[in-house]
Amino acid sequence: MRQFIGFITLLLTASVLAQNGQPDWSQVEVETLEHFRALLQFDTSDPPGRELPAAEYLREVLAAEGIAVEMLGLDAERPNVLARLEGNGDKRPLLLMAHTDVVNVDPDKWTFPPFSATVDDGYVYGRGAVDDKDNLTAALMVMLELKRQNISLERDVIFLAESGEEGSTQYGIEFMVNNHFDKIDAEFCLAEGGGVVRVNREVQYAGVQTVEKIPYRVELVATGVAGHGSVPLQTNSVVRLAKAVAAIADWRTPVRLNETTAAYFERLASISPAAAAERYLNILDPAKAAESDEYFLANEPRHASMLRSSLSPNIFDAGYRINVIPSQAHASVDFRALPDENIPQFLEEIRRIINDPAIDVSLGERNTRPPGQASLTTVAFAVIEANVNKHYGVITLPTMSTGATDMAYLRNKGIQCYGIGPAIDREDAALGYGAHSDQERILISELHRFVRFNWDVVIALAAVK
Repeated sequence: MRQFIGFITLLLTASVLAQNGQPDWSQVEVETLEHFRALLQFDTSDPPGRELPAAEYLREVLAAEGIAVEMLGLDAERPNVLARLEGNGDKRPLLLMAHTDVVNVDPDKWTFPPFSATVDDGYVYGRGAVDDKDNLTAALMVMLELKRQNISLERDVIFLAESGEEGSTQYGIEFMVNNHFDKIDAEFCLAEGGGVVRVNREVQYAGVQTVEKIPYRVELVATGVAGHGSVPLQTNSVVRLAKAVAAIADWRTPVRLNETTAAYFERLASISPAAAAERYLNILDPAKAAESDEYFLANEPRHASMLRSSLSPNIFDAGYRINVIPSQAHASVDFRALPDENIPQFLEEIRRIINDPAIDVSLGERNTRPPGQASLTTVAFAVIEANVNKHYGVITLPTMSTGATDMAYLRNKGIQCYGIGPAIDREDAALGYGAHSDQERILISELHRFVRFNWDVVIALAAVK
């Protein structure tokens, strides 16, 4: 059925393109690189957070083409850019979303200045190159070409360049959802969160994010009797906390699959060597899952995290001088919950695992996300899958992100959101060239391929047939 849908999708895409104009791709590539480098050169680090210059640039570029555009925001220095191309209303809108802010940098660790957008050996280097000014530029170019080619649309196409994704969502997606949802309400949304995996420059598969784990902060506070360090006490709060942290670190939280992760492992098995394929298929069988899970925990921790609600103790704070036993010790745990996790019940389970009444367990403050999931049976997913095959020639794996994106706020409102991204070499992360690293980069050729992929997806979903 997937192959049939994909075939029909490609036929429809070809039919639409035959009736509408095609971009001059050589010229598009020149302009793509120009806009991409210009956006990278804006320091939109968050914190401190000031996306205004990039937002003004986007507004000017869109307005110059006669596209209706506005800036909306909680803070004048942190606006969101919203543009819309109107269709005939036969179908509900399509939203193209990307964020303008980037994580902050340590400039001394960069070979090329982080906001220089340096071109070297076929790559562009700069903070935001793969998070998320690649998606931002691709969405911008699609909007510009839809307008220039005068494409007849059966659904509105909305462009949203949001601020604050990197931890300040009150300025970006939360502001838009809470105050201007009518302006971004759509049937489908394309945003960050996925990507095409390359190994040794060979494309392996494409990941499309359809659901994500939900981030929480668990606080552990141990109390005991203060005293002199020369007289060890069994009530030492540091010892109690250390035992509690060790207990949850050793706890194998339950394995639980959902539609996305079950499809992910099934499809991954189809393109994997025999031994790996067996492990991926075994994880789908409760009677055989334990052995695969142990292997993942030791060798493929990202896959282990995709199977469960996970706990990672990352901050430990106790004591103030060497000869004083502190009366209190504190730890913070990164808790990534499965979308359907019962949070109060899970906290009770943590207390049971720790089994120490001197340890208080509670949720701390954190920029979290609401639950939600996109379906694998929509026309949008079929179109994405068909165009992954067309442009990259590989299988599509629906993925559950262990991290967090702003799509969660939209999925929670009923929008079917899919995370996509360009092809990136798997080796780049280990070499320090990935997202949030000190040498973030993207191949220019892959940026251009990603723009064409976006174009064909949008044409198939939004153009009049």
